[in-house]
Amino acid sequence: MPAITLPDGSLRQFDGAVTGTTVAASIGPGLAKAALAMVVNGEMMDLSREITADASLRFITRKDPEALELIRHDAAHVLAEAVQELFPGTQVTIGPAIENGFYYDFSPNEPFTPEDFPVIEAKMREIIARNAAFTREVWPREQAIEFFEKKGERYKAELIRDLPADVPISIYRQGDWLDLCRGPHMPSTGAIGSAFKLMKVAGAYWRGDHRNAMLSRIYATAWRDQKELDAHLLQLEEAERRDHRGLGQRMDLFHFQSDAPGAVFWHPRGWKLFSTLIDYMRRRQEAAGYLEINTPDIMDRGLWEKSGHWDKFRDAMYLTEAKEDRVFALKPMNCPGGIQVFKQGLRSYRELPLKLGEFGKVHRFEPSGALQGLMRVRAFTQDDAHVFCTEAQMQQECVKIIDLCLSIYKDFGFEDVRIKLSDRPEKRVGTDEIWDRSEAALHAALMAAGIREYSVNKGEGAFYGPKLEFVLRDAMGRDWQCGTLQVDFNMPGALGASYIGEDSQRHVPVMLHRALFGSLERFTGILIEHTAGRLPLWLAPQQVVVASIVDDAAAYAESVARQMRAAGLRAEADTRNEKINRKVVDHIETNLPVLAVVGRREAEEGMLVLRRLPGREQETLPLAEAVALLAKEATPPDLRAESLQTVAA
Repeated sequence: MPAITLPDGSLRQFDGAVTGTTVAASIGPGLAKAALAMVVNGEMMDLSREITADASLRFITRKDPEALELIRHDAAHVLAEAVQELFPGTQVTIGPAIENGFYYDFSPNEPFTPEDFPVIEAKMREIIARNAAFTREVWPREQAIEFFEKKGERYKAELIRDLPADVPISIYRQGDWLDLCRGPHMPSTGAIGSAFKLMKVAGAYWRGDHRNAMLSRIYATAWRDQKELDAHLLQLEEAERRDHRGLGQRMDLFHFQSDAPGAVFWHPRGWKLFSTLIDYMRRRQEAAGYLEINTPDIMDRGLWEKSGHWDKFRDAMYLTEAKEDRVFALKPMNCPGGIQVFKQGLRSYRELPLKLGEFGKVHRFEPSGALQGLMRVRAFTQDDAHVFCTEAQMQQECVKIIDLCLSIYKDFGFEDVRIKLSDRPEKRVGTDEIWDRSEAALHAALMAAGIREYSVNKGEGAFYGPKLEFVLRDAMGRDWQCGTLQVDFNMPGALGASYIGEDSQRHVPVMLHRALFGSLERFTGILIEHTAGRLPLWLAPQQVVVASIVDDAAAYAESVARQMRAAGLRAEADTRNEKINRKVVDHIETNLPVLAVVGRREAEEGMLVLRRLPGREQETLPLAEAVALLAKEATPPDLRAESLQTVAA
């Protein structure tokens, strides 16, 4: 007689094994109709599954967050059925739900193209309209392998062979079509609805291994209703408009090319933006007591073996062999180099905490299909720092880093910052006792910093220590993980770092790994998309253009640009023989913040007409006043705050 405990604490008892469908019907016809799946003792299941013992139960309806994953999962099955009906001989592989949608990988006779989408979508709607029930069957392993091999579905047969022996082989039917799947599913295909759209097709290696066959992957999106779908498609249009790759080309900031996949070719304006970010971070770090260092880009294999990177990270490292038969690696991380600097000379506890910062270039192999402009590269610069401290200093230093990180993000317009604590991964170094202390230190630091709301990423810490991840929410509501703070009791000892304590004995320091922007390339891409390329004046690589209306004003325009540059502004003159409207359009296209327009009258009277692009409003000011106004506005936020503090003092 299973007793079912519902979320409101009420109890329902049944004479024998009972399905979720029966429990929902016993509560009311409304729930029986609305329920899509159930969560039994924390595990999501089909409504048709039997509950044989006492359990807590919660129903999933279309309003619940979990409904989206169910809709997308079921839609992936319908996509696979539609493809096999339309393109006989196509093999199906895997089709998971992902953020904002789902995909399915196929092995077709001919790769799919977007031109195939309308007919596939029409077939999907037809299958959904059949409202076929999803039914679960458990097959003997050998029977399932034999079945799929006879159908010519070698990928499915391979998946079944590779499943652990204790995993049941569950098969889901929808009408006459079936697929290997662990579930759960909604009651029928009709529950999917019509709010879906096929988005793109791409190549994908079987199981992500470039040595395997190339498959044809169809990406799609699916939502609860048409309103949600329309909102998502509108957001995608806005995301395309803000895409940093297109804006980078328009603004003449950078480019990529096949000769150096995953590496950035910075143009003068892009490098100015990049350098401005470094200059800002350098000032903030110096004010916080950091000392800047620089370590080699390539180091001997032995160092990476001692640090643990060779075992845990070798597949992502670029290796080379020198003439003397030594194996070297381009550094994938800066931390071992920072420890080498710390180790030079005898360190005393009086020197701690010692904060060593580095704008270090690192290299990590990313699959070519994962590369995405500045957001995912193979060569990038990290604003790394390593704080060497005693265990007693650890919490206070973590609090300082948290405060510094949040202050920096605020300067760039990121007010909504989420913090995640990632704890010990399965593959790690160090004892459980050390990990307990590390994780406790980060938790205590969050409390001391006044951070009460944070999430936990189970098992997502670095192999040498737990970490905090700082996640920025941009103007489009997208989340970007940028900064990190990691507590490391392991690597300093492994690489022989020590200091002399008050007891005159050697001790191993705690090392705090810290990056605030994270990857500067990625942060640059995030900034460009967050601002739609309209960077604040202090960040803009080109801040002002002085445009002449007539040839008689060209000399004045050049003189004004020189005075602006002398005042610290990034200014140029545009004296082309073009109409002013043409010049305005050209500079709006490059996201120039300010256009200063000068004609014969402005030249005679020493005036400027300032126009904030892309707007139409303008103001006329005396030259000196205009330059002072723009120079003040172009002052970086950390220097503005410093100026205010000086005035107050």
